[in-house]
Amino acid sequence: MPEERIGCAIFGAGWVADEHINAYLADPRSKVVAVGSRRESSARVAAEKAGLANVAIYTDLDELLADDRVDALSITGPSHVHVKHGVKCCEAGKHFIMEKPIAIDLPGLHELRDAVGESGVRTVASFCLRWNPSLLNTARLVQEGAIGDIFYAEADYWHGVSDWYGGWEWARTRASGGSSFLFGGCHAVDAIRWLTGSDIVQVSGACGGGWDERYEYPATVVGTVKFASGAIGKLSSSVDCILPYQFNIDLMGDRGSIRDNLVFSKALFPEQSGWTEIPAVLPDSGDVSHHPFEGEIRHFLNCIESGEDSYVDIADAVNTHEVCLAMDMSAERGSATIDLPLEG
Repeated sequence: MPEERIGCAIFGAGWVADEHINAYLADPRSKVVAVGSRRESSARVAAEKAGLANVAIYTDLDELLADDRVDALSITGPSHVHVKHGVKCCEAGKHFIMEKPIAIDLPGLHELRDAVGESGVRTVASFCLRWNPSLLNTARLVQEGAIGDIFYAEADYWHGVSDWYGGWEWARTRASGGSSFLFGGCHAVDAIRWLTGSDIVQVSGACGGGWDERYEYPATVVGTVKFASGAIGKLSSSVDCILPYQFNIDLMGDRGSIRDNLVFSKALFPEQSGWTEIPAVLPDSGDVSHHPFEGEIRHFLNCIESGEDSYVDIADAVNTHEVCLAMDMSAERGSATIDLPLEG
């Protein structure tokens, strides 16, 4: 065990906070020193569930950040407070990992990006599916040239969310949840950027659905995208769908294709006549206990120890969030084409 462990904290004791705490506890380099939430009872319940008998409890983020034992923290509160909390971390010189979305509007997104850039703190945007075993296999196959140069890519986030979700009352609103893509579909955007190795430079979106009037924004949105590499693709997000959780990945290259964990590769198998399945844990559940937070937290601690920026830090996440915002803008403007990066 390291002589000096990294003092870690959580602020925002909702559904996902438990998994962040468990991941910190699983890594011998970290020590959970504080748990915070707007409600003291929520923070205490989270601490008790994790067996943290003597941990500090805070209801004020400024007080938590003033605790000298805190080196880094997870920001896991509602989406609309992420920018404010992230900027405070930057001002306090605390490294942080932030749940998605990192911002729900363009001014906030750029404010957070600039604050992080000026502060020099290490950050991770919590797109934890980058540590999903099946997606890691896909990334490796692409990097090794198994399907050649990608010319078409798709990703879909289909997750029917309703009042069973603990954050339902804020997630369904424009002011706090933002939109379908910001609330959940950003996972699909991040995954396709990562797997293609290319930012997205153009978006055209359309909205539909609307049967669940409890959502203040269009719950189903789909759009075409163009990548900086020249590839084209499609992205969709639906949070009012009636089906089991579904996260689809389709990649077409000039030497083969990948559909989730199915591979067709003339580079690897010249005489292949059908799909080859690669067994691995798929991103097929919306339950946060299914998500690979231990890998994500391990990566976060690696960045803190090494002083190196993450490959999925706040700066990297800007393109993902601009795509989400552009998809919504385009849908509202009759599927107008929106070029990225966004100004403002």
